Amino acid sequence: MILQRATVVLCLLLVVGCEPAGAVEGPATALPKPLADVAPGASGELQTAVFAGGCFWGVQAVFQHVKGVHSAISGYAGGTKKNPSYEAVSSGATGHAESVEVKFNPAQVSYGTLLTVFFSVVHDPTQLNRQGPDHGTQYRSAIFTTSADQRRVAEAYIAQLDAGKVFKAPIVTKVSTLEAFYPAEDYHQDYATVHPNNPYIVINDAPKVVNLQEQFADLYSGQPVLTHAQGGAS
Repeated sequence: MILQRATVVLCLLLVVGCEPAGAVEGPATALPKPLADVAPGASGELQTAVFAGGCFWGVQAVFQHVKGVHSAISGYAGGTKKNPSYEAVSSGATGHAESVEVKFNPAQVSYGTLLTVFFSVVHDPTQLNRQGPDHGTQYRSAIFTTSADQRRVAEAYIAQLDAGKVFKAPIVTKVSTLEAFYPAEDYHQDYATVHPNNPYIVINDAPKVVNLQEQFADLYSGQPVLTHAQGGAS
């Protein structure tokens, strides 16, 4: 729950001081670009990618600031329960992971570039079933692919990063075919934008957006793309 997340962060602050509890453990070296990528497809046609990397507030916030992203919606994927609620997913019993559906224009940003952002600043892909203060399979690192090409590129990139020992530990990110994506409740959408002073956002998610700006300056968009829930374009 939202209050529980804030409480966890405040407790961590009392214990460990001001070190960001959810800061991403960066790679040992700058991430290389994927050796393979997905073809752009028809001109002007949007593609869909789905990523899971901990609490969806931060994942959504990062992708909302990437040029070429048409929409980024928080939701649930990877489980068996249809139309799950946040409470059900949070129990860990549904098999779903907090995820973000990203619709993007491949003429502006490729799937491979989104993968690079995902592994660089969105989360730590070496952490199993957790990110920062959040624990459980609902916070696992996962990529849900929407085409055979996406799966091929994602799996090849993970192998490429592991072979190059870019991270200090092996990547645990699971790649699987997307069966269904269920948008989360409206109050979860654009959460980092609507609640920038929430302690959880300040400590865990704002630094990710800053890292995006610093590491991918040419991709960074200062004006986030908001969901329909907040009256933005999607």
